[in-house]
Amino acid sequence: MNKHLLSAADLTRDDAVAILDTAVELARVSDRTVKKLPTLRGRTVVNLFFEDSTRTRISFEAAAKRLSADVITFSAKGSSVSKGESLKDTALTLEAMGADAIVVRHGASGAPHRLAHSGWIDGVVVNAGDGTHEHPTQALLDAYTLRHHLSSDEGALDGRHVVIVGDVLHSRVARSNVLLLHTLGARVTLVAPPTLMPVGVESWPCGISYDLDAALPGADAVMMLRVQAERMNAAYFPSANEYSRRYGLDVRRSDLLADGGIVMHPGPMNRGMEITAEVADGPRSVIVEQVTNGVHVRMAVLYRLLGAADVIGEAS
Repeated sequence: MNKHLLSAADLTRDDAVAILDTAVELARVSDRTVKKLPTLRGRTVVNLFFEDSTRTRISFEAAAKRLSADVITFSAKGSSVSKGESLKDTALTLEAMGADAIVVRHGASGAPHRLAHSGWIDGVVVNAGDGTHEHPTQALLDAYTLRHHLSSDEGALDGRHVVIVGDVLHSRVARSNVLLLHTLGARVTLVAPPTLMPVGVESWPCGISYDLDAALPGADAVMMLRVQAERMNAAYFPSANEYSRRYGLDVRRSDLLADGGIVMHPGPMNRGMEITAEVADGPRSVIVEQVTNGVHVRMAVLYRLLGAADVIGEAS
């Protein structure tokens, strides 16, 4: 496995399966009375977030603390960054503090790559979302959730069909999921209005459709993406009602999934727009479970990247 986790493309099939298998073991530890492991005792993990986040930031913080790491959460708001400090100077400050791993979320695509390959720091860099580029740990937790529900032996996802719907253009989650699910053997179909498909999407290892009703029948899972209005500076569709009518997931559409098919969403949700409340809270939904799985998977990522000894069985 590479020193850093910057893209889902960094992971071979064996790498991805190893992380997911480790997450399964760590999930069992989380069910014990004592949920902490001494694995990363003495290590320092810095959460460096230049963009607002709730799920991802808290998930990484919980993951590092359960592995007994010292955690520093650094928010750009209210810091020297808001006063004009550069990414380089911030990185040098963190290096001086002895950071062993830096979990970074940044609004600029490529910022984690710059941090990892700049020579400014010696520690591990984990991409927690960069611009509209990638979000590899979200793809890993989604794959973990899919394996749990669709694979009887917790194996790979060969032959499974996953439909990803919505604002693909602005979604780092979509790109990472397409790459990772393809690596794990799944078939992926992207569904969106033509205006919300990125340029060059034809080269991605997936199918493309503009008709949700045609793509859903028999699918094993559907993943709804949030419409990211904050990134839109133009009208990408006529109205919210029109978008919901053509690309929103309601009960009728969720019933088109295969028996046992699941509904996913990386959050936060625009209820009533890309997904109805009945589906989000319905029996097919695993959206809350995805949040829980995020902690297990991010524990596994930190565990493997920081080269921890095998002490999973030591906790009781």
